[in-house]
Amino acid sequence: MYRSGTVMAWNVFRFCTALRGLGSIMILLVLGVVGVTYYAVVLTNYGPSLFDGGLDTLTSIAVLFPFHVLLAMLLWSYFSVVFTDPGHVPANWRPNVDVERGENEPLNASEFSGIQTDSSHSKVRVCRKCQQWKPPRCHHCSVCGRCVLKMDHHCVWVVNCVGALNYKYFLLFLFYTFLETTLVTISLLPQFIAFFGDGEIPGTPSSLATTFLAFVLNLAFALSVMGFLIMHISLVSANTSTIEAYEKKTTPKWRYDLGKKKNFLQVFGMDKRYWFIPAYSDEDIRKMPELQGLDYPSKPDLDSQEF
Repeated sequence: MYRSGTVMAWNVFRFCTALRGLGSIMILLVLGVVGVTYYAVVLTNYGPSLFDGGLDTLTSIAVLFPFHVLLAMLLWSYFSVVFTDPGHVPANWRPNVDVERGENEPLNASEFSGIQTDSSHSKVRVCRKCQQWKPPRCHHCSVCGRCVLKMDHHCVWVVNCVGALNYKYFLLFLFYTFLETTLVTISLLPQFIAFFGDGEIPGTPSSLATTFLAFVLNLAFALSVMGFLIMHISLVSANTSTIEAYEKKTTPKWRYDLGKKKNFLQVFGMDKRYWFIPAYSDEDIRKMPELQGLDYPSKPDLDSQEF
Protein backbone atom coordinates (compact mmCIF):
# COMPACT_ATOMS: atom_id res chain seq x y z
CA MET A 1 0.00 0.00 0.00
CA TYR A 2 2.77 2.40 0.90
CA ARG A 3 4.68 1.56 -2.25
CA SER A 4 1.65 2.22 -4.42
CA GLY A 5 1.09 5.60 -2.77
CA THR A 6 4.72 6.53 -3.39
CA VAL A 7 4.43 5.73 -7.11
CA MET A 8 1.23 7.76 -7.38
CA ALA A 9 2.82 10.80 -5.75
CA TRP A 10 5.83 10.51 -8.04
CA ASN A 11 3.62 10.35 -11.14
CA VAL A 12 1.68 13.41 -10.04
CA PHE A 13 4.92 15.30 -9.55
CA ARG A 14 6.06 14.39 -13.06
CA PHE A 15 2.71 15.55 -14.41
CA CYS A 16 3.03 18.91 -12.63
CA THR A 17 6.57 19.29 -13.97
CA ALA A 18 5.34 18.60 -17.51
CA LEU A 19 2.73 21.35 -17.20
CA ARG A 20 5.49 23.92 -16.80
CA GLY A 21 6.68 23.12 -20.32
CA LEU A 22 3.41 24.14 -21.96
CA GLY A 23 4.27 27.81 -21.63
CA SER A 24 3.29 29.93 -24.58
CA ILE A 25 1.86 26.91 -26.44
CA MET A 26 -1.47 27.32 -24.62
CA ILE A 27 -1.51 31.07 -25.24
CA LEU A 28 -0.90 30.46 -28.94
CA LEU A 29 -3.69 27.88 -28.93
CA VAL A 30 -6.12 30.40 -27.43
CA LEU A 31 -5.08 33.02 -29.97
CA GLY A 32 -5.47 30.42 -32.72
CA VAL A 33 -9.08 29.74 -31.70
CA VAL A 34 -9.71 33.49 -31.61
CA GLY A 35 -8.16 33.85 -35.07
CA VAL A 36 -10.27 31.07 -36.61
CA THR A 37 -13.40 32.54 -35.04
CA TYR A 38 -12.59 36.06 -36.23
CA TYR A 39 -11.99 34.83 -39.77
CA ALA A 40 -15.25 32.90 -39.84
CA VAL A 41 -17.48 35.58 -38.30
CA VAL A 42 -16.00 38.83 -39.57
CA LEU A 43 -14.09 38.11 -42.79
CA THR A 44 -16.22 35.28 -44.19
CA ASN A 45 -19.83 35.66 -43.09
CA TYR A 46 -20.84 39.05 -41.68
CA GLY A 47 -18.14 41.50 -42.73
CA PRO A 48 -18.80 41.28 -46.50
CA SER A 49 -22.52 42.06 -46.07
CA LEU A 50 -21.92 45.03 -43.78
CA PHE A 51 -22.32 47.53 -46.64
CA ASP A 52 -25.00 45.74 -48.64
CA GLY A 53 -27.75 47.85 -47.09
CA GLY A 54 -31.11 46.91 -45.72
CA LEU A 55 -31.64 43.95 -43.42
CA ASP A 56 -28.23 42.44 -44.22
CA THR A 57 -26.45 45.53 -42.90
CA LEU A 58 -28.56 45.65 -39.74
CA THR A 59 -27.91 41.96 -39.11
CA SER A 60 -24.18 42.41 -39.59
CA ILE A 61 -24.08 45.35 -37.19
CA ALA A 62 -26.14 43.41 -34.63
CA VAL A 63 -23.55 40.64 -34.72
CA LEU A 64 -20.27 42.46 -35.30
CA PHE A 65 -20.66 45.20 -32.69
CA PRO A 66 -21.21 42.95 -29.64
CA PHE A 67 -18.72 40.47 -31.12
CA HIS A 68 -15.89 43.01 -31.06
CA VAL A 69 -16.85 44.42 -27.65
CA LEU A 70 -16.95 40.97 -26.06
CA LEU A 71 -13.74 39.96 -27.83
CA ALA A 72 -11.93 43.01 -26.48
CA MET A 73 -13.12 42.31 -22.93
CA LEU A 74 -12.29 38.62 -23.29
CA LEU A 75 -8.70 39.31 -24.37
CA TRP A 76 -8.25 42.04 -21.76
CA SER A 77 -9.41 39.69 -19.01
CA TYR A 78 -7.39 36.78 -20.39
CA PHE A 79 -4.07 38.58 -20.52
CA SER A 80 -4.77 40.14 -17.13
CA VAL A 81 -4.92 36.62 -15.70
CA VAL A 82 -1.82 35.55 -17.62
CA PHE A 83 0.40 38.46 -16.61
CA THR A 84 -0.89 39.19 -13.09
CA ASP A 85 0.94 37.56 -10.22
CA PRO A 86 -1.74 35.61 -8.31
CA GLY A 87 -0.08 36.60 -5.04
CA HIS A 88 2.99 35.32 -3.22
CA VAL A 89 3.99 35.37 0.42
CA PRO A 90 6.14 38.46 1.19
CA ALA A 91 9.63 37.55 2.40
CA ASN A 92 9.16 39.39 5.71
CA TRP A 93 5.63 38.13 6.43
CA ARG A 94 5.08 36.58 9.87
CA PRO A 95 1.90 35.41 11.64
CA ASN A 96 0.61 38.07 14.03
CA VAL A 97 -0.84 35.58 16.48
CA ASP A 98 0.75 32.63 18.19
CA VAL A 99 -2.31 30.47 18.73
CA GLU A 100 -0.56 28.11 21.12
CA ARG A 101 0.41 30.91 23.52
CA GLY A 102 -2.47 33.26 22.75
CA GLU A 103 -0.13 36.22 22.30
CA ASN A 104 -0.54 38.98 19.75
CA GLU A 105 3.11 38.97 18.76
CA PRO A 106 4.83 38.00 15.52
CA LEU A 107 6.59 34.67 15.77
CA ASN A 108 10.34 34.92 15.47
CA ALA A 109 12.65 32.92 13.26
CA SER A 110 13.86 30.64 16.05
CA GLU A 111 10.31 29.38 16.56
CA PHE A 112 9.90 28.49 12.89
CA SER A 113 11.53 25.08 13.16
CA GLY A 114 9.43 24.21 16.18
CA ILE A 115 6.20 24.04 14.23
CA GLN A 116 5.89 20.70 12.50
CA THR A 117 2.46 21.03 10.94
CA ASP A 118 1.36 22.08 7.47
CA SER A 119 -2.26 21.22 8.08
CA SER A 120 -5.02 23.35 6.61
CA HIS A 121 -6.79 23.05 9.97
CA SER A 122 -4.21 25.02 11.94
CA LYS A 123 -4.15 28.80 12.22
CA VAL A 124 -0.35 28.97 12.21
CA ARG A 125 0.86 27.05 9.20
CA VAL A 126 4.22 26.35 7.64
CA CYS A 127 4.95 25.20 4.10
CA ARG A 128 7.53 22.45 4.31
CA LYS A 129 8.44 22.81 0.64
CA CYS A 130 8.99 26.58 0.73
CA GLN A 131 10.17 26.59 4.36
CA GLN A 132 8.16 29.68 5.15
CA TRP A 133 5.01 30.73 6.99
CA LYS A 134 1.71 30.28 5.19
CA PRO A 135 -0.90 33.04 5.54
CA PRO A 136 -4.57 32.06 5.89
CA ARG A 137 -6.07 30.53 2.74
CA CYS A 138 -2.62 30.14 1.17
CA HIS A 139 -1.63 26.91 -0.58
CA HIS A 140 1.46 25.55 -2.28
CA CYS A 141 1.32 25.08 -6.07
CA SER A 142 3.34 22.11 -7.29
CA VAL A 143 3.42 23.47 -10.84
CA CYS A 144 4.68 26.96 -9.95
CA GLY A 145 6.80 25.59 -7.10
CA ARG A 146 5.74 28.26 -4.61
CA CYS A 147 2.97 29.22 -2.20
CA VAL A 148 0.09 31.18 -3.74
CA LEU A 149 -2.24 33.46 -1.76
CA LYS A 150 -5.83 32.15 -1.72
CA MET A 151 -4.92 29.69 -4.43
CA ASP A 152 -7.88 28.41 -6.42
CA HIS A 153 -6.12 26.21 -8.98
CA HIS A 154 -3.36 26.19 -11.56
CA CYS A 155 -4.91 26.83 -14.96
CA VAL A 156 -3.06 25.50 -18.00
CA TRP A 157 -5.10 27.75 -20.31
CA VAL A 158 -3.67 30.90 -18.72
CA VAL A 159 -0.28 29.33 -17.91
CA ASN A 160 -0.56 30.73 -14.41
CA CYS A 161 -2.02 30.10 -11.00
CA VAL A 162 -5.40 31.58 -10.19
CA GLY A 163 -5.19 33.20 -6.78
CA ALA A 164 -6.07 36.22 -4.68
CA LEU A 165 -4.80 38.90 -7.06
CA ASN A 166 -6.15 37.56 -10.36
CA TYR A 167 -9.22 35.50 -9.40
CA LYS A 168 -11.59 38.30 -10.40
CA TYR A 169 -9.85 38.53 -13.78
CA PHE A 170 -10.25 34.78 -14.25
CA LEU A 171 -13.98 34.98 -13.49
CA LEU A 172 -14.39 37.81 -16.00
CA PHE A 173 -12.47 35.76 -18.56
CA LEU A 174 -14.95 32.91 -18.07
CA PHE A 175 -17.89 35.32 -18.21
CA TYR A 176 -16.86 37.06 -21.44
CA THR A 177 -15.74 33.79 -23.03
CA PHE A 178 -19.17 32.28 -22.39
CA LEU A 179 -20.96 35.33 -23.86
CA GLU A 180 -18.64 35.49 -26.87
CA THR A 181 -18.77 31.79 -27.72
CA THR A 182 -22.55 31.76 -27.28
CA LEU A 183 -22.90 34.73 -29.64
CA VAL A 184 -20.64 33.08 -32.22
CA THR A 185 -22.50 29.77 -31.97
CA ILE A 186 -25.86 31.45 -32.54
CA SER A 187 -24.59 33.66 -35.37
CA LEU A 188 -22.98 30.74 -37.24
CA LEU A 189 -25.87 28.32 -36.64
CA PRO A 190 -27.66 29.17 -39.96
CA GLN A 191 -24.45 28.50 -41.89
CA PHE A 192 -23.89 25.27 -39.97
CA ILE A 193 -27.41 24.07 -40.80
CA ALA A 194 -26.97 25.06 -44.44
CA PHE A 195 -23.68 23.15 -44.51
CA PHE A 196 -25.65 19.91 -44.19
CA GLY A 197 -28.50 21.04 -46.42
CA ASP A 198 -29.13 20.13 -50.04
CA GLY A 199 -28.86 23.66 -51.39
CA GLU A 200 -25.66 25.38 -52.43
CA ILE A 201 -24.08 27.83 -50.03
CA PRO A 202 -21.70 30.59 -51.09
CA GLY A 203 -18.03 30.50 -50.24
CA THR A 204 -14.85 28.62 -51.01
CA PRO A 205 -14.15 25.19 -49.53
CA SER A 206 -11.62 26.72 -47.13
CA SER A 207 -14.05 29.38 -45.86
CA LEU A 208 -16.78 26.78 -45.41
CA ALA A 209 -14.41 24.52 -43.50
CA THR A 210 -13.33 27.43 -41.30
CA THR A 211 -16.94 28.32 -40.56
CA PHE A 212 -17.71 24.70 -39.66
CA LEU A 213 -14.63 24.49 -37.40
CA ALA A 214 -15.41 27.81 -35.72
CA PHE A 215 -18.97 26.72 -34.97
CA VAL A 216 -17.89 23.40 -33.43
CA LEU A 217 -15.11 24.99 -31.36
CA ASN A 218 -17.29 27.78 -30.02
CA LEU A 219 -20.16 25.44 -29.21
CA ALA A 220 -17.78 23.17 -27.29
CA PHE A 221 -16.24 26.10 -25.40
CA ALA A 222 -19.65 27.62 -24.62
CA LEU A 223 -20.88 24.40 -23.02
CA SER A 224 -17.70 23.69 -21.08
CA VAL A 225 -17.18 27.26 -19.89
CA MET A 226 -20.81 27.43 -18.77
CA GLY A 227 -20.13 24.56 -16.38
CA PHE A 228 -17.01 26.23 -14.98
CA LEU A 229 -18.82 29.55 -14.67
CA ILE A 230 -21.70 28.03 -12.72
CA MET A 231 -19.24 26.25 -10.42
CA HIS A 232 -17.26 29.42 -9.69
CA ILE A 233 -20.41 31.47 -9.11
CA SER A 234 -21.32 29.00 -6.37
CA LEU A 235 -17.78 29.25 -4.96
CA VAL A 236 -17.91 33.05 -4.86
CA SER A 237 -21.32 33.01 -3.21
CA ALA A 238 -19.87 30.85 -0.41
CA ASN A 239 -16.55 32.77 -0.28
CA THR A 240 -14.46 29.72 -0.96
CA SER A 241 -11.96 28.52 -3.53
CA THR A 242 -11.82 25.23 -5.42
CA ILE A 243 -9.25 23.87 -2.96
CA GLU A 244 -11.16 25.15 0.07
CA ALA A 245 -14.39 23.61 -1.20
CA TYR A 246 -12.74 20.23 -0.78
CA GLU A 247 -11.38 21.14 2.65
CA LYS A 248 -14.81 22.31 3.83
CA LYS A 249 -16.09 18.75 3.63
CA THR A 250 -14.53 18.15 7.05
CA THR A 251 -15.49 21.57 8.45
CA PRO A 252 -19.06 22.06 9.73
CA LYS A 253 -18.95 25.86 9.45
CA TRP A 254 -16.93 28.03 7.08
CA ARG A 255 -15.60 31.04 8.93
CA TYR A 256 -15.15 33.20 5.80
CA ASP A 257 -18.74 32.93 4.57
CA LEU A 258 -20.11 36.38 5.40
CA GLY A 259 -23.18 36.26 3.17
CA LYS A 260 -23.51 36.37 -0.61
CA LYS A 261 -23.23 40.15 -0.96
CA LYS A 262 -20.13 40.56 1.20
CA ASN A 263 -18.58 37.48 -0.36
CA PHE A 264 -19.10 38.98 -3.81
CA LEU A 265 -17.58 42.31 -2.79
CA GLN A 266 -14.46 40.57 -1.45
CA VAL A 267 -13.72 39.38 -4.98
CA PHE A 268 -15.04 42.21 -7.16
CA GLY A 269 -14.52 45.21 -4.89
CA MET A 270 -16.88 47.91 -3.64
CA ASP A 271 -16.73 50.17 -6.69
CA LYS A 272 -19.47 49.10 -9.11
CA ARG A 273 -17.73 50.82 -12.01
CA TYR A 274 -14.97 48.21 -11.84
CA TRP A 275 -17.09 45.10 -11.44
CA PHE A 276 -17.00 44.14 -15.11
CA ILE A 277 -13.43 45.13 -15.96
CA PRO A 278 -10.22 43.37 -14.88
CA ALA A 279 -9.04 46.10 -12.52
CA TYR A 280 -9.70 47.58 -9.07
CA SER A 281 -10.14 51.18 -8.02
CA ASP A 282 -7.39 52.78 -5.95
CA GLU A 283 -9.87 53.34 -3.12
CA ASP A 284 -10.80 49.65 -2.99
CA ILE A 285 -7.14 48.65 -2.91
CA ARG A 286 -6.56 51.02 0.03
CA LYS A 287 -9.66 50.13 2.02
CA MET A 288 -9.98 46.39 1.33
CA PRO A 289 -6.96 44.47 2.66
CA GLU A 290 -8.52 41.19 1.51
CA LEU A 291 -7.76 42.22 -2.08
CA GLN A 292 -4.06 41.83 -1.19
CA GLY A 293 -4.60 38.21 -0.18
CA LEU A 294 -3.05 38.28 3.32
CA ASP A 295 -5.91 39.20 5.64
CA TYR A 296 -9.56 38.18 5.36
CA PRO A 297 -12.52 39.15 7.57
CA SER A 298 -14.31 36.23 9.15
CA LYS A 299 -17.23 35.49 11.43
CA PRO A 300 -16.43 36.67 14.97
CA ASP A 301 -17.97 33.60 16.59
CA LEU A 302 -15.70 31.32 14.54
CA ASP A 303 -12.43 33.21 14.93
CA SER A 304 -11.34 30.99 17.75
CA GLN A 305 -12.14 27.79 15.89
CA GLU A 306 -9.76 25.87 13.70
CA PHE A 307 -10.12 26.04 9.96
